[in-house]
Amino acid sequence: MEDMKVTATGYDFRPAHAAMQRYVDGNLLSGFSSAVLVGRDLVDVKCIGWADKEAPIPLRVDHIFRVFSNTKLITSCAALLLFEEGHFQLDDPIEQFIPQLANRLVLRPDATSLDQTEPAVRPITIRHLMSHSSGLSYGLLDPGTLIFNAYNERKVINPATTLAEMMDVLADLPLVYHPGTSWEYSVATDVLARLVEVISGQRFDAFIQSEILGPLGMVDTGFVVSDRNRLVAYYAGADPIDPMKPGLTRADDAPYPGAYLRPVPRQNGGGGLVSTLPDMLALIRSLLPGGPTLLKPDTIELMMTSQLPEGVDTLCCLRRTSRQGVRARGSADPGAFCLRPSGCERRALLGRTRRHSMVDFA
Repeated sequence: MEDMKVTATGYDFRPAHAAMQRYVDGNLLSGFSSAVLVGRDLVDVKCIGWADKEAPIPLRVDHIFRVFSNTKLITSCAALLLFEEGHFQLDDPIEQFIPQLANRLVLRPDATSLDQTEPAVRPITIRHLMSHSSGLSYGLLDPGTLIFNAYNERKVINPATTLAEMMDVLADLPLVYHPGTSWEYSVATDVLARLVEVISGQRFDAFIQSEILGPLGMVDTGFVVSDRNRLVAYYAGADPIDPMKPGLTRADDAPYPGAYLRPVPRQNGGGGLVSTLPDMLALIRSLLPGGPTLLKPDTIELMMTSQLPEGVDTLCCLRRTSRQGVRARGSADPGAFCLRPSGCERRALLGRTRRHSMVDFA
């Protein structure tokens, strides 16, 4: 387990601790655990609130969380390890590796049914997938829309199916916009997980274990919880559209009964892992200068640079009110790994599932 000893002093985090205590006291969060780095030096570690409110069990640094979209960081790193080995270029069409995603169709702006489409002006590239500009959607964040209904009716996010089978389902669904022309949080990272499987010839969990989790000592990170007694209880917020609305409801069967307690066919690269604060700290440290890094410095610099096309940005797209997009700013996580949290509003950082890693280079 990553060393959690504070090694630098001279910082006062009491105001931040008090603010998070108010979130717990106000029934916005069941618990809060944080680690703050300055460079690679740990300057603050804090746990507030409960791992289980009903038991009650206070939250500790070794408790295991469902890390949801923090999984995306590990998946993206896995793909970039293969990129460094020369297996693909970022602008390669994904259809070279996953032929089900060739010859994409795109919903017309005025579409009222899934057959009202037009041919995509370009193929989906790996860069599009890594930057959520592929035209894929999620079936989570825009209830009532045509594409939301289609993703749910066809069970795109289905733990009983493999990543390979997921590609077959996506093959029959249109994109919501032409690749490279907009941004939408999506299943793109699950496609990257399948890309890792195709290139490596391994199951996704085996690849990340051998190439990332094992080397970094992330002993409690995986698709199945290592110790059920350390898994925190899961509580849903009162309103998924307004994460600042007080109220928590225990949801032991979320996102599905038995989740993370036993292996399932779907190794969800977009949100399927559990982990701990020390494990996530090890991952973040491995992407910072000043010591051994998981990826090459040039690759890390590429990660920290916007890959979105000119004129496209995430906040702009979060404000979209079209029938296909996210309905309002703050109604979805802008990303669980926030590179510049000072540029994100508070409600967006709290998000739907309240799991975030943040790095600010300012």
